[in-house]
Formats: sequence, structure tokens, C-alpha cells
Amino acid sequence: MTIALPAEIADRRTFRIDLSWPILISFAIILCVLIILPISWLVIYSVTVLDEATRSRALTLAHFQRLFTDPDFVDPLLTTITLAVSASAVCCVVAAPMGWLVARTDLPFTTTIRALVTASFVTPPFLGAIAWEILAAPNSGLLNQLYRYLTGAPQGEYLLNIYSLPGLIFVISCYTFPYVFVLVANALDRIPGDLEDASSILGGKTWTTARRITIPLALPALLAGILIAFLQAMILFGSPAILALPAGFHTMTTKIWSLFQYPPKPELAAAASLPLLVVTVLLLRAQQIILGRKGYSVVGGKNSDPRLIKLGWWKGPALAFVGLVLMLPVFLPYFALLNAAFSPIATTLLTPFNFTLHNIYFTFFELSATKLALKNTLILGSLAATIGTALALVIGYITVRQAVIGHRVLGFLATAPIAIPGIVLGVGLYRRTGVSVWPSALVRAGAVVAPVALVCWLTGRAVEPSSRIATGALVTALVGAGGALYGAGVRVLRRAPAGPTHPIRTRDLEPADAALEP
Repeated sequence: MTIALPAEIADRRTFRIDLSWPILISFAIILCVLIILPISWLVIYSVTVLDEATRSRALTLAHFQRLFTDPDFVDPLLTTITLAVSASAVCCVVAAPMGWLVARTDLPFTTTIRALVTASFVTPPFLGAIAWEILAAPNSGLLNQLYRYLTGAPQGEYLLNIYSLPGLIFVISCYTFPYVFVLVANALDRIPGDLEDASSILGGKTWTTARRITIPLALPALLAGILIAFLQAMILFGSPAILALPAGFHTMTTKIWSLFQYPPKPELAAAASLPLLVVTVLLLRAQQIILGRKGYSVVGGKNSDPRLIKLGWWKGPALAFVGLVLMLPVFLPYFALLNAAFSPIATTLLTPFNFTLHNIYFTFFELSATKLALKNTLILGSLAATIGTALALVIGYITVRQAVIGHRVLGFLATAPIAIPGIVLGVGLYRRTGVSVWPSALVRAGAVVAPVALVCWLTGRAVEPSSRIATGALVTALVGAGGALYGAGVRVLRRAPAGPTHPIRTRDLEPADAALEP
């Protein structure tokens, strides 16, 4: 259909200035500054040593030699790899079946289950580590106290020991499995039911359909979730600081933190951070090789709803499995935190007789540091969320749409910081800029950009079946229609519907031709 515009409107549009390219390039430059500055500091410090006599830096590989030969560094590196591999494997085994149950079966309470997974997703891992410390400390943990009470075991015996490598793997897995769940569930939501119906019509059994259609289409999302879970487990600092240090062992993040204690050793810290970055690059490259150019596009017509598999008498065990999974990151930890908040002693079970508000009153009205901490948290959190969201939106758009030359480099720059501990990025940005007022907010903004842009980059270029329909075919159609209606690219990005860029609600999207229907 052709629409004739009035002449004066057409003439007025002729004189409009398209700011799309300057804005996109400006955001790309901001990302380069935020990422290249601290990474350049890491590279320079990792291969140089300060000459005390001349105060100049000389090239050396001694830092890397010590990193790979000194047991004080080799052990944390092996522990970190073991932790990341184990946590990502646990997330795959738990979250993938759970995502399938929620997305492709008639399991009840799926909306509630998704909300509870979101609750575990937004719970800081260090807060979960504190909660499990209250629950499973060898001597004072609530669960160990219950075990001794029920079995009559002596005081020294315990059932659970959270101060161990298995305990650390367990806690980190509790708060990284939502990455796998969200990506897998959304991928399964987006697979058209027509494909599975066609397989059934052609004589395919349920397992044949799952093996040849459902699983291959969901595999990129599963790999992306495992990759994110691996990287998150590798760079977490809070949980290892709470659980690993009391147990007497280090991960790479806590070891890097210790190198900034007096006397500081920034060169060793920089050298210890680079292997994490190399692992990230290798994993991203391996994912591209595994996935290749796999993908599909919906040419026309509306998708039918995904076919739901009836569980029958398996519904009870499935609900029990989901309830057990959610109990570990949500119900038990929040029970422990509430019990600690309103009882005189954190590891004393709360009863009507020992209920107290003293902890709440002391924290918010008597402890002077609370007000300043809340103020700093709100200011830094607001700045980080605002700056990070704007950067992630534009950089994700540039990367997926290949809007500027060098978009692949921007994709790499956006993913690189996720493998470097935040403390190292912060010190790197501080040393490279020499500014003492604003680096914290910008570093936190970069910490927001990195994982968000990583998800955008993976879902746009690697997770083809789960979301390239949204970021590829649908965005192309919307941008084409928006160009006719709004003109410049930035106005299209600003005025286009928000649905396609929403990372959670991909299930609500319709195919491209449906979006353009009158």
C-alpha cells in the first residue's frame, strides 16, 4: 500500500538532520574508553616491572612465570576452573529440565515458578552465601543443629559444611542457574509449534521430534546459558570471600584481592586477571564453532502456540523437583535471613518468646554508617543502571544490526570485562584516568554493560533459534516500517515498540508479518 504524504511534510523532512551516526559512534567511543583504558592497564602492568632507580617500566615475563609455577597462584587457578566447570554443569543439569517443564508441559503454577526464579536471579550471590552460612555452618548452622537434635549426634558432628569447595560450588550454582533457566525457557517458548506438528504428521515420535527439532533449536540457548553461568562462577568475589577464605583456600578473585592488600602487587594482579580474559575469548570462539551458522527464520504466517506435553501422574514428582530446586536459592535462604533479623542471635531459631526488633532499630537508627551506605547505594545504583542500560541498548543494537564498521570489535569489548574481576577494572580505570571522584560510578556502569551486552551479543549472533527471530527478522521489519514512518534511525530506535528489546518477554513477540498487519 502506498501512502502519499502532503508536500509540506515531505519538504519539512528534507531538512531534518539525521543524528543516528554521530550518536551511535559516540556510544561506541564511550564503550571503548570504559573498556580499553582498564584493559590496557592490565596488559601493560602484566608484562612490565618498575625500575626503582629510573622509575621507568621494563618488559618482563616474570609475572606470568610466577603465576604458572608458584603453588600460591596455581592452586587458586585450578580451584577457579573446577568451581566454574562444576557450577555450570550443575546449572545445566538442573535448569534445563526445569525450563522444559515450565515451558513445554502442563505443569501448574508456571507463572509463580518464573517469579520465584526471578527472585533468585535478583538475589545477590554474597547475600545467599551469608544465608547459607547461617544455615550450614558446621557448628552453629540451623540445619546442622536440626540434624543433631533429630539424631542425637554429639556437638562436634555435622551433616553439612558450607566452608568447603563443594559448599561453594553449591551456593554459586544456586544463584547462577537462573541464567540457564531464562534462556532455555525463552528458547522453548519461541519454537513454533508448527514445526513439531509437522514432525508428528510425518510420523515422528515424541522423542524423535525432541531429538531432531526441539533440542537442536534450544541448544544455542543452552550453550549461551552455560557460558554465562561459567563466567559468572569464575569472576564472583563475594561468595568465595565469605565461604572460601574461612575454609583456608583461594579462588582467583580472592587471590587478586589479596594482591591489592599491603604491600600491593598490581603487576601480579594484572597478570592473574589475563588468563580469565583468555578463557572467555576461547569459550566464545568455541561456542561459535559449535553452533556454526545454525538457525531458522519464520517466513510468514503466525506461529502456533507450543505444544504442551501432558505429564499425567508425573506431575507430582515434577512439582516436587521444582519445589526442591526453588527451596535452595529462595525459601531456605530468606527464612535464614528473616530468622537472623528478628532473633537475638543469628543461629538461634526464632520463637514468639525471643522475637526482637533490636537488630532493625540498631541498623537503621543507631548505626551511623547505614545512612551513608544507603545513600551511596542509591546514587551509584541509579547512575550505573541508567548509564549501563543506555550503553547496553545502543551497543547491543550496533552489534546485532552491524550498524558501524568494527561492530565485531565492539562485541568483543562488551564481553571482555565479564571475565575480569571488578576490583581490577576499577583500579585499572582509576590509574589510567587519575580521577578520584567519578570512577566508581563508571566502573559500576561498565559492570552493568558487560553482562547485558554479553546477553545481547550472544542472543543476536549465537542464540539464533531462541531470539534471532526477535532481533533479526522482526527488528528488520520494524526498522523498515519505522524508516517510512519516522525517518532517521535514532527516531526509529526511540519510537519502536519495546517488546523486541525486552530480554525476558520474548515469548510475547509475533512474527514479522504479524507486526506489520493493519
